[in-house]
Amino acid sequence: MPLTARETDEELLVRIARNDPAATADMVARKLPRLLGLAARMLGDRGEAEDVAQEAFLRIWQQAARWQAGTARFDTWLYRVALNLCSDRLRRRRETYVAEVPEQADTGPAPDQGLFETERQRKVDAALAALPDRQREAIVLHYYQELSNIEAASVMEVSIDALESLLSRARRNLGAYLKGDNDEH
Repeated sequence: MPLTARETDEELLVRIARNDPAATADMVARKLPRLLGLAARMLGDRGEAEDVAQEAFLRIWQQAARWQAGTARFDTWLYRVALNLCSDRLRRRRETYVAEVPEQADTGPAPDQGLFETERQRKVDAALAALPDRQREAIVLHYYQELSNIEAASVMEVSIDALESLLSRARRNLGAYLKGDNDEH
């Protein structure tokens, strides 16, 4: 049965529970880009983001037979799983101190193209990484994953007021960080 635009996540889960490889492939195609984006923004490391996405899909496969539609939105559950996996990795990182952030391969445009954009993105990524975890989660879910305040609050298991407060503090902290970074250059 091919994936149709009308097929819901819950319908895919039923097929996954029946060990339908096409359903698993359809779910991966549907959810992987957003999971990778979320994890990469939270962790700042594409390799770790891929590991988080893989583990999240493993959990989908393990939970598919027990999924009960109506108890929670599937995307809310999936984002919560991914955020928890990211938080676990961030906690383990804090236990190992390093003098400086390791360099990562540049997958951007050629050196003579987009220098300004690359530098600006580096500053934004550094500012995002400097935020407290909960503020970073709020920013990533709301702005990068484009979740509504209601959806992001649900994923983070906080009230809408608490989410808005986190977003406000995060925007203020990002602005201060970027302004301070710009003043140095």
